[in-house]
Amino acid sequence: MSGHSKWANIKHKKEKGDAARAKIFTKMGREIAVAVKMGGPDPDSNSKLKDVIAKAKSLNVPNDNIERSIKKAAGEGDTTNYEEIIYEGYGPSGVAVIVETLTDNRNRTASEMRHYFDKFGGNLGQIGCVSFMFDTKGVIIIDDEDKELDEETVMMDSLDAGAADFVPGDGYFEVYTEPDDFSVVCDALESKGYKFGSAQVEKVPQTYVQLSSEEDIKNMNKLIDMLDDNDDVQNVYHNWEEDAE
Repeated sequence: MSGHSKWANIKHKKEKGDAARAKIFTKMGREIAVAVKMGGPDPDSNSKLKDVIAKAKSLNVPNDNIERSIKKAAGEGDTTNYEEIIYEGYGPSGVAVIVETLTDNRNRTASEMRHYFDKFGGNLGQIGCVSFMFDTKGVIIIDDEDKELDEETVMMDSLDAGAADFVPGDGYFEVYTEPDDFSVVCDALESKGYKFGSAQVEKVPQTYVQLSSEEDIKNMNKLIDMLDDNDDVQNVYHNWEEDAE
């Protein structure tokens, strides 16, 4: 189902080359900077920063990079101001898409978003046009590629830590939390030695749609790739069931 596809995509991103990893590090640095400027450099008193650090670690961003980004954002020399703008729209055949951006030039970003959607058979909509189809949840993917973990133990550890739901997969486990419980659950599972394939607060579709047209599938993949490659885009969420077969 969707989890398998999501986990496959996460692994694919992590296995990309140096240029792609550098882009991920840059994007996470930007996200850290915004969190620091909003709530300060101490993750113990800045829950947003703590969540972003957990996400960065799950994407294999080195601790040194994280600490440098925090110090840079907390210093007086960093005058770049990023604005958080969310775009909502439709991909091919009405796939719901949410794009979260951090930009220092809203006109540039808006133009690029509109171009991507138009080029690949979709269209941008008004704020709120698709967000009602998604729930905000903490999502932790526990890596079990070697299948050495005991499902019942992982489930009990997750629920004891405060997780709201637990879904086993093939070579991974999905742990869902309420947004406010995300960091607490992350810390508890990390302290037990679990390795995260991914960890972040994100938009989770309430239902998924399937694409049957090869052209629609090709265009949806291209739209996602173009959005992911854009420097201003932090997260892309959609309700396409990629493993629908």
